[in-house]
Amino acid sequence: MSLMALQPDKSERIYTRRPTSAEIVSEARRSLRTLTTQRPFTPQEKQRQLFGESSSRPHDGRPPSAFSLHARNFEAPDSRPGSGTRLSPLDHKPRLSVFLDEDGHEDDAVLPKPPAERGNTRRGSGGSRARHLRTPSINTLPPVASQSKSSDRALEKRTDQPGDGERQHCADVTEHNTKASSETDLCTLSSHRILQSARTGSKPETKRDTEDDNMDESQFWNCKVLPVLQEIESFAPGDEVSEEIVGQMCNACTKLHNALAERGMLGRHCIKRSTILRSLFKLIDVGSDRLNLTVAELILALDVNGNNLLNICKLVFKISRNAGNDALFLRSSILDSLLSLLQCEDVWSKSEAVLYCVGSLKLLSGNSALCSLLLVKDLISILLQLSKKLIHSTASTSSNVTNHRAEGEGQHTIAGHILVQVTAALRNIADQSEARPSFLSSKAFATLCWILETHRSDLDICINVARIFSKLSTYTECCYALAETPQCFGLFSDLLSKHSRKQDLVVRLLFTLGNLTAKSVEARERVYEEEGAIDVLLDLFQIYQKAPSPPEQQPSPERKDVLVKLIRLLANLAIHPTVGTALAANAMCVQLLLQVLESRCVLENEELVINAVATINNLSFYRGESSVVRSQHKHISQLLLKLLLGSSMEGVLEATRVFGNLSQIEDVRCFIMQHKVHRFMVTLLDSKNPDVCFSSCGVLINLSADPENRALLRVEGTMQKLIDCLRDFGPQDWHLATVLCQTLWNCVLDGELQHTEELLEILQLYTDRGRLQWSANDGVRQVQEACWELLFLPVAERLKQRLHNEDITEVHHTWIQPGKHIDWKGSVQHLSS
Repeated sequence: MSLMALQPDKSERIYTRRPTSAEIVSEARRSLRTLTTQRPFTPQEKQRQLFGESSSRPHDGRPPSAFSLHARNFEAPDSRPGSGTRLSPLDHKPRLSVFLDEDGHEDDAVLPKPPAERGNTRRGSGGSRARHLRTPSINTLPPVASQSKSSDRALEKRTDQPGDGERQHCADVTEHNTKASSETDLCTLSSHRILQSARTGSKPETKRDTEDDNMDESQFWNCKVLPVLQEIESFAPGDEVSEEIVGQMCNACTKLHNALAERGMLGRHCIKRSTILRSLFKLIDVGSDRLNLTVAELILALDVNGNNLLNICKLVFKISRNAGNDALFLRSSILDSLLSLLQCEDVWSKSEAVLYCVGSLKLLSGNSALCSLLLVKDLISILLQLSKKLIHSTASTSSNVTNHRAEGEGQHTIAGHILVQVTAALRNIADQSEARPSFLSSKAFATLCWILETHRSDLDICINVARIFSKLSTYTECCYALAETPQCFGLFSDLLSKHSRKQDLVVRLLFTLGNLTAKSVEARERVYEEEGAIDVLLDLFQIYQKAPSPPEQQPSPERKDVLVKLIRLLANLAIHPTVGTALAANAMCVQLLLQVLESRCVLENEELVINAVATINNLSFYRGESSVVRSQHKHISQLLLKLLLGSSMEGVLEATRVFGNLSQIEDVRCFIMQHKVHRFMVTLLDSKNPDVCFSSCGVLINLSADPENRALLRVEGTMQKLIDCLRDFGPQDWHLATVLCQTLWNCVLDGELQHTEELLEILQLYTDRGRLQWSANDGVRQVQEACWELLFLPVAERLKQRLHNEDITEVHHTWIQPGKHIDWKGSVQHLSS
């Protein structure tokens, strides 16, 4: 904020600036008006897909979002040696082996008999088929006795069957060496133990846990895994599947998952892993998203790889495309498996699976509840680490040009596809306010700039990163973090030059730069010092300022939005003295701004015109001889007069601010008086708006410096209006009260004192600290007292002496409207000059 000193310089008879009080008083009046500057609009994709409708990638050169998956697409794991050598066929016929002996080997002495074929059962009034059962073939598992029957009846039924007394279903080798072991299976024995525990009062759960711990692998398979697999195998997918059956299958898969997890048998070391996977793959043909997600979670836990891993990730992606399935992911723990996959060491061996995995997380992060959950699971850090791993690996491969040229290009393409998903997911997460600490702690800005640097030709990635920056830069702490990233300004300048016609990208980069320069002095310096950056901005100004064809056609909202953000950036840059002086002397910059005022109607382009006038106001602050703004003051005054006569109050206020600076020039003061603009300034004192009164006083101070103008101002009733404003606004705004007193001083210089008693009464009250009311807030009170003591009190005391007809050297006050910037919300802030 530019501050006037409170002691007159008699040689120049003006109030000079007092820099020692600038910082503290600048806090007293930071915002003078509000504009509707908004973040660029990001349309939501109509459909969830891997690459959006606006993607720059050709359809035939990118992985698909839509595909069909069936059980036949999956391979039986471990069915062939890893070397790829095909074995010769066996001489004997294969037999089903599902029972394991005590050492974990298959016992194939007897093939189980298939159960009798059951007829279809129909349930419900609709008569739809509720369950599909089939006679197991040689590749299916044998059924077990119904779990709903009591253990005693199951035992009695089995002992009546020929040969059943000689075969155990679940032999308890550890605890039973008696003859009863040949007649009783482990499941039946468990039931007897439960009954016995009930009689003795012991807890059966403890017994069961001990029993599970003592099981060897064969017993665990036969008692815990086999019954569940048989239940799954008894289900034959059909065209119509009831929710009840889907629920049963989901429960069976969950039961199997829990059993394997408790035993520590998840992963590739699980016994009979191939048998389990074959059974699970068959369930995919049911076509239920709920069941498929449950199956996918278990298959991922079994650590599949190759084609099976890819297809499972595709299956999860397919499920995530339906927003109605978001609740399924909230209830599932599959997110942990997906995040674990992204942290694998060898990304390239699973690159396509990783692509669809990140694609799923991108789609799911669009749901606020899932996004919050993913934040808790540290998704931001995981995605950033994955990005660095991809970039580092592709850079290492590409560096060896001789041997790895083709491989490096292929990896760069795949890495690009994955990074599109990564940056899109981060773009979604950036909407969450609670995500900011994670972005800051993870040093995300440096990584995102690295992504831009290595993929600056990939428009999809560039736009995603630009959207992340545009969202996060609306917060002060993120602005400073991004401004401290060394390479960001050079990257932004290069991207604006390289992709100057890509409006989606350009408008977001300009918006981000506008946010940075609104809050950071260093950012203004960095943009100006970046080689060619100012030229790039002016080139963009010319590109988007050109009238569309045909001439009468209005420019598109997108083109207009680019200009709004660009001009706002120039206004913020002009706050810096070095940059502002250079821009004020740049003929092209000033001419482009004037073209906006000449060619645009303020009612149809209010934000654009207001920003252009605000930028001219900042440039008019610099009074050097090289200033093009000062040299074109006549033409600018005529354009400002059009705004004053318009119906836009924002335009009136902004034009008044510029006249406050330019009215230091004698020709401009003459223009104002000739066109009766002074009457308009006096009328603005009745607005009851402190901002309008403040700007109006800036013009009136300069006008009243000329004796011939003071008489005309008194005729308009200026004195009474100034006194009314002082009474109304004084205690609330001591800076405004100071300017009002300075204007009153000039108005009474000719010795014609009017309204003396009324004015003295107000000054007596306002100069008595003890009679004033101060804010209860300590911080606000400190600023109020500083403004009152440093700004208002000296001027008010001198004015009191003048009114008492004491001999005081005549002084007049030259008003200088301070520079300002427009922050992202549109407020205009006056900073120390």
